[in-house]
Amino acid sequence: MKDVSLLSFQSFNHIYKMRLLKNYFTLIGLFTVFSVSAQHPIAYCTKSDIGFIKSKLGDNELIKKSFSDIKTSVDFWIGKDVDVPFPKDPAGGYTHEKHKDNYNLMFNSSMLYQLTGDAKYAELVKKIFIKYAALNPTLKNHPEAKSKFPGRIFHQALNDANWLVYAGLAYDGIHDYLTLAERKQIADGAFKPEVDFFSGELKDWFALIHNHAVWACAGVGIAGMATDNEQWVQMALYGAKKDGKSGFIANIDGLFSPEGFYTEGPYYTRYSILPFYLFAKSLEHYKPELKVFNRKNNVMQKSLINALQQTNLDGGFYCYNDALKDKTFITNELVEAVDIAREVFGEDKSLLPVVVQQNRVTLSKGGISLSEEVARNKNIPRYFPYKSIEFTDGANGDEGGVSILRSGSAEKLTSLIFKYTGHGLSHGHFDKLNINLYDEGNEIISDYGAARFVGIEQKFGGRYLPETKSYAAQSIAHNTIVADEKSHFNAVEDESQAHHSNKLFSTIGGNVQVVSALDTNAYADIKLHRTIYMLQLPTNPKPLTVDIFRALSATQHQYDLPFQYLGTLMSTSFPYKSFTTNQTTMGKKFGYQHLWKEAEGKYDNPLSQFTFLNNKTYYSISSLADDSTRFYLTRTGANDPNFNLRREPAYIIRKKGDNQTFLSVIEIHGGYNSVTETSTNAYSSVKKITLLRNDDEYSVAEIMLADKLLLLIQCNSNYKANEKHTLNINGKSVQFTGPYSVLFDGKAL
Repeated sequence: MKDVSLLSFQSFNHIYKMRLLKNYFTLIGLFTVFSVSAQHPIAYCTKSDIGFIKSKLGDNELIKKSFSDIKTSVDFWIGKDVDVPFPKDPAGGYTHEKHKDNYNLMFNSSMLYQLTGDAKYAELVKKIFIKYAALNPTLKNHPEAKSKFPGRIFHQALNDANWLVYAGLAYDGIHDYLTLAERKQIADGAFKPEVDFFSGELKDWFALIHNHAVWACAGVGIAGMATDNEQWVQMALYGAKKDGKSGFIANIDGLFSPEGFYTEGPYYTRYSILPFYLFAKSLEHYKPELKVFNRKNNVMQKSLINALQQTNLDGGFYCYNDALKDKTFITNELVEAVDIAREVFGEDKSLLPVVVQQNRVTLSKGGISLSEEVARNKNIPRYFPYKSIEFTDGANGDEGGVSILRSGSAEKLTSLIFKYTGHGLSHGHFDKLNINLYDEGNEIISDYGAARFVGIEQKFGGRYLPETKSYAAQSIAHNTIVADEKSHFNAVEDESQAHHSNKLFSTIGGNVQVVSALDTNAYADIKLHRTIYMLQLPTNPKPLTVDIFRALSATQHQYDLPFQYLGTLMSTSFPYKSFTTNQTTMGKKFGYQHLWKEAEGKYDNPLSQFTFLNNKTYYSISSLADDSTRFYLTRTGANDPNFNLRREPAYIIRKKGDNQTFLSVIEIHGGYNSVTETSTNAYSSVKKITLLRNDDEYSVAEIMLADKLLLLIQCNSNYKANEKHTLNINGKSVQFTGPYSVLFDGKAL
């Protein structure tokens, strides 16, 4: 629709004016060209949707609760003056939080206007908009802006984009309530300064392939639909130059792998999925011919399901890259996405456990459908149906990936994550071939994630803290080899972004799950080759993990393999000296400066064992050592005068040489009952670890578990699935087909 503000009927009230226009155009046969009432709302929902939702609001407890919660929150402000303050505070400060509250209030109130027809809700939204229409043209860069992409209403442009998304939806909801003059006043005053700012001064930011740009494009596009500005919609879809090299469509194509893995990691899938879904839903109404949800073989549907597959039992997203551990799928972004997915893609019972935990739905067709399904189904499982799964990374699926190996089910689930992705854009970390372990909902071997306190003004205005770059993103904060106390790619983001690791072979599901991956770029003269086995042995209720990590170089290096364990140290098999009165740091940079050296141990036996207790379960890391091996017990917090870092422990195994192999067994065993004060199976069953062969062709590991022998054979150069191999091991001929073989007690596992 074009701007029709030139049709001036200022002497009539809004309703009478619309009726005159309708009668006039109907008489001359042109009403099909211009019909405000037929066009809006067009973004979040349509008039047909509203009629359906209204008829269902009292049908079940979940939808009644969701409606009541929104109504109560909005009714509090009816008849009150809503502050629209001049921006001055960073995240967590009054003005920041007030503007966030305002855009949510505007959106919710506009929905209530549509669903109840009560003009008081539209009037509330209008009054707030009039204030923004006066404020926004006066704004320059935010006084607390710290990044190269500053905001106007907020300290960063990203939050301005959040505002634009919700404000656009709110305006669309009250469009028909406003007079033509009011529409122009709001479009020109509230929206245009933001759109011009994004596409002008921040044109490089608007052109990114990144979650920030997704929000910006969604905001500009929804504002365009709401204000009948097709130019804004085109710019949102195809970039400011409308050449398709940037914009919303380019972000769909560029940020997701074919399986729907989002390159910045699951935490940012959670964040970006909301603008992806909100704008795509709006486009389904506005430009259905685009079929955005079907683009790239329904990649957005896959992104949602696979984001849920990358969560812990409590719904928390796995901690790759700049992630915060307290974000779960009950967050608003996932409530919206799940409900929209139901509306667009149809019934999916795997979503019902998520909806039950979210305990709310949106006021939408999808939300209604899900509330009805929850009411009908009496035996909804407690947990999302987790399974072993793999994802590729990169737009074409050719930039490494992630494997999630799982064993057990429901509350007994164990999950091992092996990350061999690309960098992950500006939120990526320097952690090629990193692993993490979760057991029964507890994080056992962890990833630090991001150093940030969102919404807490005292902590650097709620922004990412400096320690995100100085520690959390560095390789030593992860569970992967670090050479010469230097992070992968020397912690240069552009260099890391240019490379990725590669999967060599994998098998997921069943008693033997294995993934092998290679990185040849993290260090100039070192190849990193890691193979992870998750084995379900007949003698063990819990899976056993075997980790064969080879560092290959023609020159001498110092190699550190940290295990970021969460729990309380119980025992070690090696002697160590504790530094209780005088501690030094592990190094001077690349994250080492933030680690206190609390204890140092030395080699005295080829088998080193480290046992800790986490949530009443014992975990042991048994490793093969040599005379170059040293052991360190560390804790974060050094060079942290503002106490920004969590004080977390790590167990670091250090070796020196040209080629070195870290062969470790991670065992889950026994437990402690504090009520009965009893401890069971508190010691590792690993009695001996031997590396029988380790060369360019094969690695052969022998592990004695109690009185049973576990033998692992893997190929280091030939990964063909149908290739036959014959090896002489301990005087016996062993034959197998494919890139690996696992024998337990003399039999194939």
